[in-house]
Amino acid sequence: MTDISIEGGKALVGDQFAETSLRIAGRDIAKLGGDGDGRGAIGIDARDLLVLPGIVDLHGDAFERQMMPRAGVDFPIDVALADSDRQAISNGITTVFHATTWSWEPGLRSADNARRLLEAIEQMRPQLAADTRFHLRHETYNIDAEAKIIGWLAEGRVDLLAFNDHMDGTVGDMARPKKRNRMVERTGLSSEEFDRLVEHVLSRAHDVPASIARLAEAARAANVRMLSHDDNSPGMRKVFRDQGVGIAEFPVNEETAREAAQAGDHIVYGAPNVVRGGSHTGWTKASDMIAKGLCSVLASDYYYPAQLLAAFRLAADGVLPLEKAWDLVSAAPARAAGLDDRGVLAEGRRADMILVDDKVPLRPRIIAVIAAGRLVHLADASRLIHSTAPRKAVAAA
Repeated sequence: MTDISIEGGKALVGDQFAETSLRIAGRDIAKLGGDGDGRGAIGIDARDLLVLPGIVDLHGDAFERQMMPRAGVDFPIDVALADSDRQAISNGITTVFHATTWSWEPGLRSADNARRLLEAIEQMRPQLAADTRFHLRHETYNIDAEAKIIGWLAEGRVDLLAFNDHMDGTVGDMARPKKRNRMVERTGLSSEEFDRLVEHVLSRAHDVPASIARLAEAARAANVRMLSHDDNSPGMRKVFRDQGVGIAEFPVNEETAREAAQAGDHIVYGAPNVVRGGSHTGWTKASDMIAKGLCSVLASDYYYPAQLLAAFRLAADGVLPLEKAWDLVSAAPARAAGLDDRGVLAEGRRADMILVDDKVPLRPRIIAVIAAGRLVHLADASRLIHSTAPRKAVAAA
C-alpha cells in the first residue's frame, strides 16, 4: 500500500487555502490537517507550494496530434496514448476523458479509429497514470453508427456521450479552398469522393432527430452523462435538456449560455479560450462568460496545459480568486461527470493532487503529481524527505 506524507503545503481545503499537511494511504486521503509527522513511506516537502486537487478534464482531444501529427502520417494508438498520458499528468490532469470523434468520415475520425481507440484505452488503462476514460463525440449525421453506440452504452464502455453536429460547418468549409483541402486530406478520399459522401450524408438529415432520441434513451438507461456541443440557441439547448442532456458544451452565444445557467445545466468552455484571451473561432469569450456566472467547467479542449494556466490567468486578471477558479477545472467537472470521489482535498476522497510552485506570475510550475495515491510525476527530487517505497512508485520528470 502506498503511504505518502505531504508536509507543510498551502492546501486548497473547501473554499480556502490553509497551511496544513496531508497523509495518503492507498488510493485515498487518510488524514488532512496537523503539522506533519513524516510517517509516510514517501515524504514530500511542500513548503512554499500550493497543494491542489488534481485536474479533471471532460473534453481533451490533443491526443489526436500524437495519433496523426501530420495529415496522413499515423502512429500506433498505444504509443499515442502513452505519450498523451505523460502530457496530461505533467500538466496536472489526473482524470482525463479522451474526446473521441466518431464521424461519418473515413480516416482519423472513422468508425474503425473510434473502435481501436476504445479498445486501446480499455487495454492500457491499468498502465496509465491518469484515470483515463472514453468520451464519445457522436456526429449526429453518422446514423449508421447508432446501433453500435447503443451496444457500447449497454456494455458500460462509454463514459460520456456528446452530440455533435458539424454539418453546417462542413458544408460552409467546402467553399473555402484551404479548409476544404484539410478536410479532404484528413479523410484520405479524393475530392470527388468526398463530395459524393457529403451529399449522401446530407440526404439523411430527416432521420437525425429520431436517432438522437434513441441514443439519448440508451444513455439514460446506462446512466451515462450526456453533452450537447455548440448549442446555438436557447431552443436547441432545451431540446437536448428535455432528453436528459445536462451538459452544454461550448454554447456559441451568451443567450444560450444564460438559458442553460438558469436551468441549472453544467456549462463547459475551453480553457485555451481563457489563456489566449478569446476563442480562436471568434465566438464567445470564455472569461466574460465566467465573470457573468455562465460557465461552470473549463476543459483542455485541444491543449493539455490550458486548464492549469487558465485558472491562474483568471486569478491574475481578477475574474475569480484562485480557489474559485480552481473549481472550474477540478471539483466542477468531477460533479458534471458524476465522479463524487474526487475534485476536492478531503479525508476519504481519492488522493489525486498536484503540488504547484506559483512564484512566477501566470507561469505555475508543477512540482509533483499524485494520482490515486501514487506519486507519478516529480520535477524536483530535493523535495523528497525520505523514501522507503519501491523505486517504481516514483516516476521522475
